[in-house]
Amino acid sequence: MIQKIWYQSVKLFLKISLHFYAQKIIIKGSKNIPKKGAVLFAVNHPNALMDPLFVTTFNPRENHFLVRADVFKKPLIRKFLSSLNLMPIFRIRDGIKQLSNNDEVFEKCFEILKKQQTLIIFPQGGHSRMRTIQPLSKGFTRIVFGALERFPELEISVIPVGITYQNSSVYPSKVCVQFGEVIDAKAIYESTIPAKAIVLLKEKVSTQLQKLTVHIPNDEHYTTILTKLNNANVDFTNVDLVNNMIAENTIPEAKRKPFDYLKPLYYLILLNSIFPYLIWKRTTKIIKEIEFVDTLKFSINVLSCLFFYSFQALIIGILLNFKTGLFYFLMSIFMIFFYTKTAPTNTEN
Repeated sequence: MIQKIWYQSVKLFLKISLHFYAQKIIIKGSKNIPKKGAVLFAVNHPNALMDPLFVTTFNPRENHFLVRADVFKKPLIRKFLSSLNLMPIFRIRDGIKQLSNNDEVFEKCFEILKKQQTLIIFPQGGHSRMRTIQPLSKGFTRIVFGALERFPELEISVIPVGITYQNSSVYPSKVCVQFGEVIDAKAIYESTIPAKAIVLLKEKVSTQLQKLTVHIPNDEHYTTILTKLNNANVDFTNVDLVNNMIAENTIPEAKRKPFDYLKPLYYLILLNSIFPYLIWKRTTKIIKEIEFVDTLKFSINVLSCLFFYSFQALIIGILLNFKTGLFYFLMSIFMIFFYTKTAPTNTEN
């Protein structure tokens, strides 16, 4: 009971906080999520830990996650992530010896599905900013079919989920999360031999993902197409329209990116948040993968801004009065929210 209250409290906090990160959050296909029963969400992975935050925060089910094991290295972080249903999955790059730890993780996944709960998995095997669906690993099929082999009466729904960012690591962003149609894993498992079942499930998930997020085929034309889309400043979160542009080669001509008339407000926010900004700039020196920029920026800014605004409001309250301090705190929060929701968004360069 305590764990559920903790999970739901953090989920609510994150849901509110994400609206200060994203100008617009578009959720589609949530009606496809079964209210009960075992579900595995297969999600593309462009933006590190921001991806599971968006998928689970705007998902009515309580979810369990498989995320890369190196995130769990520090004991306090490991304890915190575990309390929110996150579990480590080991990859070859973590060391051959570490792969045996996945057996225990898979056993936990089997039990989660047996209990009619949900799992969120990133079947591409790693994160990538490329706007393309990479070949899927068979790890998620091992979990699905392993659970069905262990518990023959179990029904498992596999739901592909596409997440698309307008401009990862550029504030403010726009995000689209699309839940796909249910894939009956048991029907596939019982219809053919295991080797073919694995291929069939991967194909069905991949096919849906290519429609649920912007997909540029990873060939010699990839860079050219992406450059044209960026130059046209298309709205990538309008996934169907952009995919049609790619398929039909009807990408618009280049156009000037919108001018940010609210830039003075941005600098005012920056000045008011100088200590969180300095903390963030110091943190950027330790970021080794671009996909983690948003994750660290979001987490550091949410926590540090709340702390320093509260501290500064307290000082103002002591020096002047309580109402003035409270007014400062609320205005600081409002300025960020206003800029996030009204500033123009651009595509990535």
